[in-house]
Amino acid sequence: MMGMAVARVAALTCALVLSTACHSGNTPSDRTPLPVVAAPPYICGYIPLKAVALMTGVYDPLARGYFDLTTSDGLGIGDCAAYRQDGDRQKVLQIDLMPRGYTEMVEENIRLGASPLPEIIPGAKGSYFKGADGKSNSASAVLVRGEATISIQLQIGASGRDNAADVAALMKLIAPKLITDASAPSGSPSPKMESPSPTKG
Repeated sequence: MMGMAVARVAALTCALVLSTACHSGNTPSDRTPLPVVAAPPYICGYIPLKAVALMTGVYDPLARGYFDLTTSDGLGIGDCAAYRQDGDRQKVLQIDLMPRGYTEMVEENIRLGASPLPEIIPGAKGSYFKGADGKSNSASAVLVRGEATISIQLQIGASGRDNAADVAALMKLIAPKLITDASAPSGSPSPKMESPSPTKG
């Protein structure tokens, strides 16, 4: 699972920064800003459905994946993918939590033109950017603290929205829930954890 997640994140990051992706084909979007507080219902136990619906334009996604925040010495691991329910069930969103600190990925993204994320969790460093292909409205965000990394890959975003701002806003919603105390560098304060009970689906 770990090796596949790393390869997937690296490949999608390169694709979003440097190349083009498939066509979008999603319906016109609601331009309502993403919520500022994570609230149920959730997909994969931790990802607010309302945020997913707004940023992808898919209001009834098929969700696959879950997160286990007790494994990997408390760093947690997991993933969540959201798909369209109709047609070929195209993936629109992928989120990965990995128990390794990919600080170099953040630094490389910024070097290539990504924007740094504002401070979401003390001691964390992140970046976000819109993909090069305007048709798929893709965008990506990565946040690293210690040996924990969260990656958000918006593969097909809702048209008419600020897709880069959406992935940054989603990171603000989920990082305090998925980044555990175990990732805190020595002497750094830990985020207040108010996670819902994890559920599959």
